[in-house]
Amino acid sequence: MNIAIFGVGLIGGSLALCFKGKPGITVTGFAHVQEYADQVAARGVVDHVTLSVEEAAQDADYIFICVPVGSLESYITLLSQIKLKPGCIITDVGSTKASIAECARKLELRDACFIGGHPMAGSERSGVAAASALLFENAYYVLTPPADVPNEKVEALADLLCHTRAHIVKVDPEQHDQIVGAISHLPHVIAVALVNQISGYNQDNPLYQTLAAGGFRDVTRIAASDPVVWRDILINNRSVMLPLLQDWNESIRAFMTLLEQEDGAGIEDAFRQAGAFRNELPERRKGMIVSQYDIYLDVPDHPGIIARITSELGLNQVNLSNIQIIESREDVPGVMRLSFRNENDQERAMDLLQSKGYTVYH
Repeated sequence: MNIAIFGVGLIGGSLALCFKGKPGITVTGFAHVQEYADQVAARGVVDHVTLSVEEAAQDADYIFICVPVGSLESYITLLSQIKLKPGCIITDVGSTKASIAECARKLELRDACFIGGHPMAGSERSGVAAASALLFENAYYVLTPPADVPNEKVEALADLLCHTRAHIVKVDPEQHDQIVGAISHLPHVIAVALVNQISGYNQDNPLYQTLAAGGFRDVTRIAASDPVVWRDILINNRSVMLPLLQDWNESIRAFMTLLEQEDGAGIEDAFRQAGAFRNELPERRKGMIVSQYDIYLDVPDHPGIIARITSELGLNQVNLSNIQIIESREDVPGVMRLSFRNENDQERAMDLLQSKGYTVYH
């Protein structure tokens, strides 16, 4: 079995690692420039890397298009012009599905079929260096097969994706875009608007930025997502986003009415409903908005304290991904935020530092 990966970055590279080395599977990666081809080869995520679209595609049983949403249609159009292996299955990993499904429907894919896909997992890092065979484990992987694609083709792709250890879900493209628009795209827009609103206030009073550390930074961290990537996603999904934003405006107006009427019971009920629904959400399931595994601890302003803490973690083989000092002055204890890549490292760090007498919370 030959698998071609177009776009060997975080997602494409992670897929390649899931497939590479499995009996009978050969993975070929396509890179658009030699410099990136060298990075892919050095990372060792594929068996072979090429700068030729034809070489990557012509013998492939499966082709994964793992490029940004704004480039998906150009790649599938290019593939439609190449003689592909009879029975080849083409899929993608974009976070919008209706537009690429329509594009594929209009094209004449020679002896091939297209099945949309969307692995709902990610990382705070990007590029092939961040690729991991564990990226999709316990995540949802959505397939959006067209009605005219034979079921055996869909099942063949689903069987292949079992190597990712993800949970396969099948929905139609329009339903996918509606749901993902609500649970991922809308929160990104809200976070960006909120941060820009506070940024405007901060121009007249820098205390906004000073006091916005900690919780505000945490709840708005997705506002720092890649601007170009999100430009393409939102424009592509604009037919879904505009009604969602209209609904959001109605929700805000309803909350304004509660405040204008000093409706304390209504405010309580709004928080109660939100809390009940949120508490039912699965905590350990991977999703599109990457989970953060942070802990906080109070640290005195003593020379070498940071080195001692990080050394304790290192000696016990707890992998630390990031560190931030939120406050540290002579008369105020510092607050240190430690970030980890997974829940296991987070919990091990908490237990270790608490056993050393540090006050730890999350």
